[in-house]
Formats: sequence, structure tokens, C-alpha cells
Amino acid sequence: MTTAAQRSEGPSIDGTAPDAPLAPPRTESFAQAGAVADAVLYEGYLLYPYRRSSPKNRVRWQFGVLAPRAVIEAQGPPDTGVAGSADSWHQQTECLLEAQDGATVQVRLRFLQVQQRAVEQRTVDGGFAAVDALEADGRTHLSFDEALPREFDVACPLADLLAGERTVVLGAPGGEEVEPLADAGRIVRRRRPVTARLRLAAAPADAPFPLVRLRVTVENAVDGLPAATARPEALRVSLVAAHCLIALRGGQFLSLLEPPLWAAAAAGECRNVHTFPVLASNGGTVADVLLSSPILLYDHPQIAPESPGPLFDSGEIDEILSLRTMTLTDEEKAEARATDPEAAAILDRVDNLPDEMWAKLHGAVRSLRPVIREPDHLVVGGARVTAGSRVRLRPRRHGTDAQDVFLTGRTATVDRVLHDVDGTRFVAVALDDDPGADLIAEYGRCYQFTADEIEALP
Repeated sequence: MTTAAQRSEGPSIDGTAPDAPLAPPRTESFAQAGAVADAVLYEGYLLYPYRRSSPKNRVRWQFGVLAPRAVIEAQGPPDTGVAGSADSWHQQTECLLEAQDGATVQVRLRFLQVQQRAVEQRTVDGGFAAVDALEADGRTHLSFDEALPREFDVACPLADLLAGERTVVLGAPGGEEVEPLADAGRIVRRRRPVTARLRLAAAPADAPFPLVRLRVTVENAVDGLPAATARPEALRVSLVAAHCLIALRGGQFLSLLEPPLWAAAAAGECRNVHTFPVLASNGGTVADVLLSSPILLYDHPQIAPESPGPLFDSGEIDEILSLRTMTLTDEEKAEARATDPEAAAILDRVDNLPDEMWAKLHGAVRSLRPVIREPDHLVVGGARVTAGSRVRLRPRRHGTDAQDVFLTGRTATVDRVLHDVDGTRFVAVALDDDPGADLIAEYGRCYQFTADEIEALP
């Protein structure tokens, strides 16, 4: 088994030496899903209005929090749902794949490591004292918690996983950095080491064709933290926004959302806890990459190309968030800049967004379809029904508006023949004995029925 770590210390594997090295892990497959994975990583990191004083920014890290096991279990029975909105000590991904001989599985674990940013003021004796805020060089600096992105790559032959579970221990180091603030004081950034345990296993799935169920489990492996530790303190040794990118060399994954009929039963047996895998091989013909996210997504998720940058609150409301950011007062913007460098970057981007970018944010057409001409008639019981035809109503008792049953047996005149987006034809009618029919028609409102709910009259 071969591992590689990025922006962190090297992992250890079951306390034993790795097997003969494989080829270096490929990164181009993960690059396809990189933008969406980054959105998952920073979703909820700092919400509009991006100020520390905002109540919703006082409760940090909304998704994919893996805290020490003792802390989570002390809170009562664990949540085992698929969504990652509840804190947990582990995530479990189960997915299906078809593989060739010699196939290799690569997992990239990604998470944020919490980092405490403490502002300290210089004292008269030359020392430093912690303060909540400090003015230096014409700027305000606030104490706040930041986060550092961490990534680890683990690669293993699928045959090894079929032979037995493999475990990898991964460590993100602690540390301390000091940033001087002229003669006023300093900023001290401190982080505690975080340890994760990655478990990989595979087994044949019950299906009429060769199929493998892959299981990837991510655990917080930090020991020694008291069970009664408060959440803010536990977050300092937690994996935040934890998620996995999983690539397959020599095979393809099956969708769990829309599996082929022959694999539907096997897909239903996959158990995903606090995360869910979706196909993420955008632009490719082979489904060789999965994104297992604590935020529930659909297959092949994408960030809108019009999006100018992250706003930490999904990629679908860029325009309204950007416009609301522009309404912040100068004082509020100053606080946002002092809260976090990422918030300052958002303000800079929004304040300098060109007009053509605003136009793109306002709306985009993803696809064009030919205009379908409105039908002028439909056939009911061999009779041609068109505008002006008289019909008797026979509403269905199920799968329609419950109040339509009160119109059973009533006669009506067809106002027009229509069709819906699926091509189903139906008629809009006005009741013959309704004294308010003219008023209803003036507002463009009609009762609507499909061909099997009407009877043509002479």
C-alpha cells in the first residue's frame, strides 16, 4: 500500500512498512471535481455578513465535523443519518464499482484544521497580553478562529482491499506562528495536532454481473480528550468539513442515485453515514471519480462558470449575496475585513466586480430546445375535441386535485388545448353552469383535465 500526503506530515500504515511503490497518484482526475470539492470544504466557513459579531458566525463549522470519539459518545446515542450536519466521530462511504484486473483505488481525504488567531497587545514591560481587538497600522485586528486546508492521498491495489481491510493513520501537525504588528503588538496563530484514521475495505457485491462494494471510513483518531470537553475546545482537534475524493484506475463507479436496474438491489444495500458519494467525473465518459460529501449533492455537480469566487454559502445565489455584501456600511466592512482574510477577499472582489460580470450573474441559459407548437385538438373516444367543444367531466379519484371530484358529471366548454413539458395534452375548460365563468376567464384561470377525464359531447 502506498500513501502520499500533501501539506501535512506523512502517514503511518498499520505500523508496518508499505509494499513496493506504485506509480505516483494521478491528480488530473481529482482536478475535474476540484472546484466543487473546494465549495464543500468551505461551505459555511464564514457566512454573510462575514462579521465576527454576527450571531450565525459565532457557531462555527456547520458540516462534516469529525470530533474525538469520547466527546461525541458522551452526548448520547449517535446520529447515523446520511447528512453530515450533525457532529460525529466518523464517516462511512460505501459505493459500487466495476473493475478490471490490476485496478487501483486512490482516496484523497480533505478537511480543515482549526487554527486559533489570538491578538496580543504589547505591554509597558515589553511583554504581551491577549486582547479581543487591536488597532495597528490603520487597521483593526480581531481574535478569531481560522482554518487551514489539509489533504492526504492514499493509493492501494483493489486486490489488496479484497484480501482484507487496510488502515492508514494520518496526522496534521500542530504549530505556532507569530505575526508582528509594528510596535502595537502581534498576532499569534496556534493549532493543535489532529490525527485521522482511514480504513479501506472491499468485497464482492451480490449482483448478476461482477461488482465490488468499496467501503471508506474516516475516523477522528485523537485520544486523551476528556469526554466532557466543550465543543469549541473539541473543534481544535477535529476534522472540519471532512470529505473524500475517490478515484479508480482500471474501472468505473456506478451511481447510487440512478444505478442500472441490475445493480439497484446492491446500491440499496450500501450504507453511507454522515456522507454520500456522487459521480464527479465531469467532462469524461468514464465514471472514475467520486466525491463523497457531508453535504448532499447530485451526480456530476458543478460550480456555475459565471461564479466569480467563493461566498461560503453554495454556488447558486452569488448575485443576491454579492448585492447584499455591497449594502454593508463602511463600519461593517471594516469589521468583516478584521474578522478573516477570506472575508476581506470577498469584499475586494465584490467591490471591483465589472458590469459584464454582474450581467452574467443575473441569469444564464444552459440549453435551448425547439419551440413545440401548441396542439389544436385531442381525440377522446374517437371524437375530435378542440376549442369550443363541449365535454362532460369525469375526474380521476386518485392522482389529481381532490376537489375535482365535485365536478363529476358537470358539462363544460373547452377554452383551449394545451400540453405540458412532458408532452401530455390536456384541455382548459369553463363550466357551463358557473355564473362566475366570465370573471374567471378574464383572469386567465380555467379548470384543466386530461383526455381520460373528459367525455366528448355532441
